[in-house]
Amino acid sequence: MEAVYFGTGYGGGGKGPWIGADLEVGIYGGPYNASDTALRQPFVTAMIKGGTDGFAVKGGSAMSGGSLQKMYDGPRPEGYQPMRKAGAIILGVGGDNAKRDPAPDVQIPGMSIGTFYEGVLTVGYSTDAADAAVQTNIVAAGYGK
Repeated sequence: MEAVYFGTGYGGGGKGPWIGADLEVGIYGGPYNASDTALRQPFVTAMIKGGTDGFAVKGGSAMSGGSLQKMYDGPRPEGYQPMRKAGAIILGVGGDNAKRDPAPDVQIPGMSIGTFYEGVLTVGYSTDAADAAVQTNIVAAGYGK
């Protein structure tokens, strides 16, 4: 599995939320990168780009535009190299978020936050120019207006 994680359960400091790559047995990339920046905007663009020998995490505001910040670009963690995927598509809340604590004030570490609105899947590893074009279109949609 390789899914976008957006939440406060995993992070390198501060309150988050952060974007990371959920690789089934953990969250990797953005939250553990020392240069990672929490994204506290009401609408966020989050990308996970998976290649055979590594992956990248990108994110930014879906409202104000600007370029996407590369939060991680490097090798996969031990046990995930090379990439192997079984072939499933998850849009929205994945299996890790199916169970919530019955107490409304209990925050379970690792649980995603927010609402998923739109997603895109691509074949191959997109270029930075293609990522920028997607970001431009997302901002043009006018989230939050």
